Order: sequence, then C-alpha cells, then structure tokens
Amino acid sequence: MNIETPNAATLAIQPDRIIEFPAGLAGFEAFRRYTLFHPETAGGALPRYFILQSLDDPALAFNIADPALFGFSYEIKLSDAESAALDLADPSEAAVVVILAKDAPAGGAGALRANLQAPLVLNVRARRGIQHVFARLNYHVTE
Repeated sequence: MNIETPNAATLAIQPDRIIEFPAGLAGFEAFRRYTLFHPETAGGALPRYFILQSLDDPALAFNIADPALFGFSYEIKLSDAESAALDLADPSEAAVVVILAKDAPAGGAGALRANLQAPLVLNVRARRGIQHVFARLNYHVTE
C-alpha cells in the first residue's frame, strides 16, 4: 500500500506495519489504521520522536514520543475491555507513548508539550492500539 503524505511524500506501507486503533483516537474516531515511521536523523542518531501516520486520511499525522523524554513514566491499569481491544495477554508486549503538540506563537518557536492525560498504549506484537484517557491523573514531580 502506498500513501501520499504532506510531510513525507510517498510512504510504502507493508501490511505487517499497520497498527489498528479499534476505537480510533479522541476526536479522530473514524480514523483507525496507522503506521509508524521516524524522520531522518543526522549522523544516524536514534530518533527522539516518531510519526503516527493515518492510513485512512494521509493529511492526518501525530508526532509521538516515549514519555520518559519528559521525565514521566506510567503505571496504567487496563480494564478487561482495553486489554481485549489490544489483544494483550502479556504486559511486556505493551508500549506507552504520548502525542506531542507544539505551541505556535506568531513569529517564534513554540514550546513542545506532551499529552500526558491521554497516552497511547500499543501492543507491539498484535499491532493494535488504544488511547487511554485518564479521568484524573495523579502524579507528583521529582527532581
């Protein structure tokens, strides 16, 4: 499958690289198929973020990253329904990432923010994902 994206020209997507979000993402429920890729890095350095590219709408893409980049880690207790949606039998198959957003003030570089309230949980084996929205996020910041 090939898709034309505004940011990365043409992407060739193999079927085993498709991630399904059975319920979509908050505000984007109709878009359920995505793939991950990362932008080229200088000198072969490891990427700090990835792009979650919609296959249902090539204009839709999210920058995502490991929450540890922001000094944050999660202990998420999934409901039975969430585990079933992920086809998750082994917690070691789960990866948690956050969606990034950049404030765009006029004429300057904006601050990078991570949506810590609604991380994505991915089953890396089954290639399925959910967005886990916390009703209340209890956390404390340490130095």
